[in-house]
Amino acid sequence: MSSFTRRSIDIETAIKAAQAAAAHAASLNLRMSIAVCDEAGILKHFHRMDGASQLSVSISQDKAYTSAVTGMATHAWFEFIKNDPPLLHGIVHTPRLTVFGGGFPIREEGIVVGAIGLSGGHYSQDMDCAQQALVAIGASVP
Repeated sequence: MSSFTRRSIDIETAIKAAQAAAAHAASLNLRMSIAVCDEAGILKHFHRMDGASQLSVSISQDKAYTSAVTGMATHAWFEFIKNDPPLLHGIVHTPRLTVFGGGFPIREEGIVVGAIGLSGGHYSQDMDCAQQALVAIGASVP
């Protein structure tokens, strides 16, 4: 028998990332939902700012999930599929896959240990706030 070890984001780092994202969103007068998940895409920490829309709850979680299980930022997905008709018209029907910005994998020494997903602004604002969270926890910003 053999086994392997997986790395995963800890709760303190997940909370720190969400707090940094929320602080940046508040500075922009935005109300967001912020999801941080582990390397398997399982929700680790969730923060819904006062006034964040109900719709943003599931979108933020799906962005984090997409980035964790694929190792790709959500905005990179559209570039990846846009010129490939079978992929463009097929993969977008995959449950929880999100192909617009706001989700980023969180890596430690090149290994995905979690992901963050934000929703509540334009996707470019979601990306900006997520990137501020990555900076706050010392993760690489793609």
